[in-house]
Amino acid sequence: MTHRKDISLLFATRIIRLFCYGFLSVVLVLYLAEAGLTEKQIGLLFTLTLAGDAGISLWLTTHADGFGRKRTLLIGALLMLGAGIVFILTNNIVILMAAAIIGVISPSGNEIGPFLSVEQAGLSQLVSNETRTNTFAWYNLVGSFSTASGALAGGWLAQILQSRGWAALEAYRLILMGYALGGLLLTILFFAVSPAIEVVNTKTNIEIKKTFGLHRSQKVVIKLSMLFALDAFAGGLIVQSMIAYWFHVKFGVDAGILGSIFFFANILAGISALLAVKIAAKIGLINTMVFTHIPSNILLMLVPLMPSLPFAIGLLLLRFSISQMDVPTRQSYTMAVVSPDERSAAAGVTAIARSVGAAISPTLTGIFFSIPALFSVPFFLAGGLKIVYDLLLFREFRSVKPPEEKK
Repeated sequence: MTHRKDISLLFATRIIRLFCYGFLSVVLVLYLAEAGLTEKQIGLLFTLTLAGDAGISLWLTTHADGFGRKRTLLIGALLMLGAGIVFILTNNIVILMAAAIIGVISPSGNEIGPFLSVEQAGLSQLVSNETRTNTFAWYNLVGSFSTASGALAGGWLAQILQSRGWAALEAYRLILMGYALGGLLLTILFFAVSPAIEVVNTKTNIEIKKTFGLHRSQKVVIKLSMLFALDAFAGGLIVQSMIAYWFHVKFGVDAGILGSIFFFANILAGISALLAVKIAAKIGLINTMVFTHIPSNILLMLVPLMPSLPFAIGLLLLRFSISQMDVPTRQSYTMAVVSPDERSAAAGVTAIARSVGAAISPTLTGIFFSIPALFSVPFFLAGGLKIVYDLLLFREFRSVKPPEEKK
């Protein structure tokens, strides 16, 4: 049975949300600095934003299957709207910190809040096992394109407004208004989602749940979470801003060229998610995750060995062209190997594990970057740890098949 209206609504909310995240990410630091916050205050604000998001999202996603997925999504949208309004109205650091902890603000342009986990669970409820991976691939593709488009739109809008005489603070505030408007649109769209995304027999499911909304699948989710945390820790060593800085120092690349490089890199990454579907149909989800990820990480480790900028850019873009094939397959696999009433919780717990893993490693990269002899070590360390993750994932889960592969 298909539920086209609900699927279309969940795709629309993903597109709007990630456009808003990208839209805001370009100017958020500039806005806060213009509003009078110091660099230390901005750094603390972002730390509290991510910490608050981790705590609130974990609670919401692990209770969503019992409390209601639609209700959880509506709460997330209202938190996004509320945070946007508070950031527009005040530059009081205490109030901003409170809004950052409780609300939904994305400082990086990436997914934040309970949305991703609950939408994945809802989509898994709406589509068949055979079409789940393909649905997630398109879901990731539209997200990548939306983030890239939002970042371009936010940056250029702010620049155009200032060129026409607007004060910088007012131009940035308009971007924040757009972000808050996105929260309002999400609220309206989530109201239109039908009960088809909810778990069937919710009362029974609540009675048997144990830890973090999980029961039968606790061991599987814990194993996956530990492995995903390792992968995210490795990825955190070479986040996009760190790679950009490395290119700037190593080859003297300016900001405009860097922006273009990563715009195309993100587009390639989004397209790679679609290519994963055909591969997964032939060799399986786990095999696709592992056998596309290992070459991607070898390419990553080769980037700092390139003798010139064109070779380094070419290798980086080649890496991005296959780097995201494991994302829709990973999401699809997680949804497939847990019970339907554990899907929101499983997605939430694994997402938080990835967030925690990724939050630790940039500090280590900063140390490496401060020592000239170790400047390129993050590339080698990230690639090596990601390959270790791939091998461990293959060893632990190659025999745990999703329903569509049990033939």
